[in-house]
Amino acid sequence: MRMGPDLLVTLQGDLDDRAVEQIEQEITDQVARTSARAVLVDVSGLAVLDSFVARVLARLVSMVRLLGADATLVGISPAVAITLVELGVSLRHVNTALNAEQGMVRLRRLRDGEASRWTSHDDHG
Repeated sequence: MRMGPDLLVTLQGDLDDRAVEQIEQEITDQVARTSARAVLVDVSGLAVLDSFVARVLARLVSMVRLLGADATLVGISPAVAITLVELGVSLRHVNTALNAEQGMVRLRRLRDGEASRWTSHDDHG
């Protein structure tokens, strides 16, 4: 779903490996086609978030960044967080937030920080 310059993607149900990879392709296509500035991926509706899905989501975040947009994962439940840590899945480079509202705030702050960086660079150079 498009929200101004941002995309909100809600993942639900029990996704198999093929579905997750298809979603990855669709999101990167949408980012490129719409010139989205940010992507918020809500995983709170996923029945299972296993190590494969987590790796694909981490890869998706990297792809979105390469396309010039910010990305944040939201809705990771405590049980999923514990499972991911126990499985050794690293999401260190992935921005996360508790829910979609906090995720949007984080994306706005990232965008505002980027704008102020450019503004202060322009003022000094």
